[in-house]
Amino acid sequence: MATAFQKFIHAPLTDLGKFALLTFETLHSLFTIRPSFRHYLYQLHFIGVKSQAVVLVTGAFTGMVLCAQTYVQFHKVNMDTATGAVVSVAMCSELGPVITALMVAGRVGAAMAAELGTMKVTEQIDALRTLAAHPVDYLVVPRFLATITSLPLLTIISIFVGIGASYLVGTLLLGIDSAYYYHNLLVYTLPTDVFIGLIKAFIFGGIIATVSCYKGLSCDQGAEGVGRATTEAVVYSSISLLIINFFLTLTLTRVFDTSLR
Repeated sequence: MATAFQKFIHAPLTDLGKFALLTFETLHSLFTIRPSFRHYLYQLHFIGVKSQAVVLVTGAFTGMVLCAQTYVQFHKVNMDTATGAVVSVAMCSELGPVITALMVAGRVGAAMAAELGTMKVTEQIDALRTLAAHPVDYLVVPRFLATITSLPLLTIISIFVGIGASYLVGTLLLGIDSAYYYHNLLVYTLPTDVFIGLIKAFIFGGIIATVSCYKGLSCDQGAEGVGRATTEAVVYSSISLLIINFFLTLTLTRVFDTSLR
């Protein structure tokens, strides 16, 4: 009984409390201590620039697949020209930020957890403390700041590439009239759809950075612990993104519907 309590109640609540403390320390350091600009630029290059290739590929093929699937269903009711509007709205407010965040979580989140986990196993984090350098200020804050900066920009790239690829597929391969496709795309895609996607991307970036850094800083000793922390960082980040995305969709849609539409 005690073992079950320790495994299913005490341990998860302890991890949740430690994660909340790390998040609070990160936000506190972000607003009270100026982070290293050199470390921020390095993380911005690693997270943002080096993730462009995977974002371009996933965004393009997501838009093309969505266009093809939507056309098949809309063609049955003679609504072919509405395909572009559906693809555009879906890419701006939903698929763009979610797919981009999942790709970044798989690439960057794993790298963060592995790097910080290796530093902990080799006692480099303890060495930082002996040099009066707080690990959160020196390691977590630049990664957090770079992630919340990069993810909205990567999401914009994914949205534009996905919509452009769907336009090519719809007009060149499926035979949809290009003028009607473009017209409906502009008419039914509102600025609020883009705002919702960017707000989601900003929040997703914070989730990826905090979860990945927490798993790296709290990993067990040895190579097995680093591997487990890396896997858990990707899995927990992805699950958190999908769960929070549901509540963000309900909240943001209701807010923008009542204020701007």
